[in-house]
Amino acid sequence: MQLSSKNLWISYKDYVMIILGIAIYSFGFTAFILPEKVVMGGVSGLGSLVYFASQEYLSFDIPVAVTQYSVNLILLAFAYKIVGKQFVLRTIFGATVISLMIGIMQPLFYELLQGKPLVQGETFMNVIIGGISCGIGIGMAFTHNGSTGGTDIVAAMVAKKSNVSIGRTMLYTDFFIISSSYLLFQDINKIVYGFIVLFAASMVADMMINTNRQAVQFTIFSPKWKEIATAINNEANRGCTVLNGIGWYSKQEVKVLLVMCRKIESVTIFRIIKSIDHDAFITQANVNGVYGQGFDEIKLKMRPNDTRPLKPNENPEEVASPTGHPESLA
Repeated sequence: MQLSSKNLWISYKDYVMIILGIAIYSFGFTAFILPEKVVMGGVSGLGSLVYFASQEYLSFDIPVAVTQYSVNLILLAFAYKIVGKQFVLRTIFGATVISLMIGIMQPLFYELLQGKPLVQGETFMNVIIGGISCGIGIGMAFTHNGSTGGTDIVAAMVAKKSNVSIGRTMLYTDFFIISSSYLLFQDINKIVYGFIVLFAASMVADMMINTNRQAVQFTIFSPKWKEIATAINNEANRGCTVLNGIGWYSKQEVKVLLVMCRKIESVTIFRIIKSIDHDAFITQANVNGVYGQGFDEIKLKMRPNDTRPLKPNENPEEVASPTGHPESLA
């Protein structure tokens, strides 16, 4: 019962932090970015395009939240069979909350500020503050296993069906959305500001969630290694390698767990370990590259008929290219 209550509290805390992160994101977007008529990336940027276009060509406004939620639902309907039920359910929560937040804050700040940004006459300052706020919000949501939908859904579908990375897919999608604002405003400055927002939000989000396609290696020492390994397999969907060791001080045999995971999953691994054995001895190390099932793939152009063994300390990526420089097929 104690474990269940603890898990319930962790889940409750996660949802509170996700909602808080989305609130910060929505505040930065509606108070700083949207009044400057700057189109950022993601579905929020797509909703901005529709909102500004409706102001220009229609007799009524289409709120950003309406477009945002509609597009998210359509994307999730297509993604259901590809990315799985758990991803869809988690994303529906985030997409619903962010649409509600933006739907409430957009008219509120429009009335309070009369359609002007919070810092008037300082466009660059507004886009920087807005981008930082959005990055903080996204980082908080992702750190607590949340998702706001949008281009995350597109990236997840592409990653399941191809070797294109999630980060690259999101970059291409955001680039297209931001560049499309030129057709509406014919102002290159708006595009530049849009990329500034994208850069600021991405940098801050990366700093918060501490991931840039890097992985983490856990080394775990615990007498409850069987329970921990099983829980990591079942709850985190990550594999464990059990190593035999000897504690030289005690001269007793010990079992050591070796676990590889994405940085964004490290919080989940820690929670699993501590919920089973609070006194477990754990080391965590950053790993710059993990290749194989469940992680990245090595994409190299090998020289024809090159089957010679590698020399000691020789980099396989340098051997792969006739010029001595790494070549990528991506």
